[in-house]
Amino acid sequence: MSRTAATPRRVVVTGIGAITPIGHGAAGLWDGVLRNVSAVRAIDRFDASPFPSRIAAQIDDFVPADHLDVRRARRLDRFSQLAVAAARGAAESSRLPLADERSERTGIFIGSALGGVAYGEEQHAAYVRRGIRGVSPTLALAVFGGAGASNVAIDLGITGPAVGNANSCASGAMAIGQAFHAIRDGSLDAALAGGAEAPLAPLTFGAFAMIRVLSQRNDDPGAASRPFDLARDGFVMAEGAAILALEERSGAERRGAPIMAEVLGFGASTDAYHMTAPRPDGRDAARAVRLALADAGLEAGAVGYVNAHASGTTLNEPAEARALHRALGPQAGSVPVSGTKGLHGHALGASGAIEAAITSLALADGLLPGTCNLDHPDRSLELNLLTAACRRRVEVALSTSFGFGGLNAALLLGRYSG
Repeated sequence: MSRTAATPRRVVVTGIGAITPIGHGAAGLWDGVLRNVSAVRAIDRFDASPFPSRIAAQIDDFVPADHLDVRRARRLDRFSQLAVAAARGAAESSRLPLADERSERTGIFIGSALGGVAYGEEQHAAYVRRGIRGVSPTLALAVFGGAGASNVAIDLGITGPAVGNANSCASGAMAIGQAFHAIRDGSLDAALAGGAEAPLAPLTFGAFAMIRVLSQRNDDPGAASRPFDLARDGFVMAEGAAILALEERSGAERRGAPIMAEVLGFGASTDAYHMTAPRPDGRDAARAVRLALADAGLEAGAVGYVNAHASGTTLNEPAEARALHRALGPQAGSVPVSGTKGLHGHALGASGAIEAAITSLALADGLLPGTCNLDHPDRSLELNLLTAACRRRVEVALSTSFGFGGLNAALLLGRYSG
């Protein structure tokens, strides 16, 4: 891997905590990718019959008390439960030392598009039924965007900065990028960074259904999330969380930490164009990728794989393809590209973190994921779309995340070679 500029400190991924529709923990998440079976099905969490879309990727095997003590599990809403469980998993799998002095040099960065909004919706329904006495006293502590990061800090005793962002579907990637910069620049030695989302509640779900961004393939849920496919008709909402343990490389190596990948660069930009539609020419999304490359001191030709945002919408994917062509130049049509939302759906602010976790595991295993439900690739995009997983050792991978408001984030991850 050639670099055009040295970075002050290097940052590695030493642990992954994940609670997703296709599996839990690093091993469960990767097994779900290898199984290549979509987790999307008919919603049974609430009555979805009023909506044109009635499908989602739910997590049905998450039992909070398996991850948290019973009392604490009861006090947290689902958003914070997912955040804390994933953070615990990341800390445990990395064997991250959190003694007092190390705690001060460890940060928490967690993104979420909606935070505790769904819990607020639930509590509003209780208010309508029973008045203020029906409302949980934990409501005020659950709905703000920083609740996930704050609860992780309390749970693990981490006293460094705890930052929550709400940058729509780019939130998880933004959180990882912010943590990467803080460690690289010397402000921190370690961080737990990623995203958590629990949006499956009727009003919250219905708000997205109203603006017609969701797939309406209700009669065939498993085939509904179709990144880059000619028959795509919208994204499928999901819930989930993924947290990466990031550390300064030399310190991680000294303590014998399990290293999965290296974070090389991060870039972010804003379209300043429209709240729901991407800028059609992909100009500013491409700039986020170029900024990530510059941040890493790498040329576009170094990118050997793209884990794309690939939400399965007819509006976003052409813009994303144009962004990749702008940013990667002539090689854009040959570099392997896949999107994994066909498996786990679109968990909004958690998606970028889930996909960064998958990309890290792909680099470690030397296997690039395919794209579930890609039966008829959209050739007009002029991308090298992977319909099936392929065994290939890649040195540098790009993971992109694009969200409402025109928020763009790009992460560059590298294969770790000790």
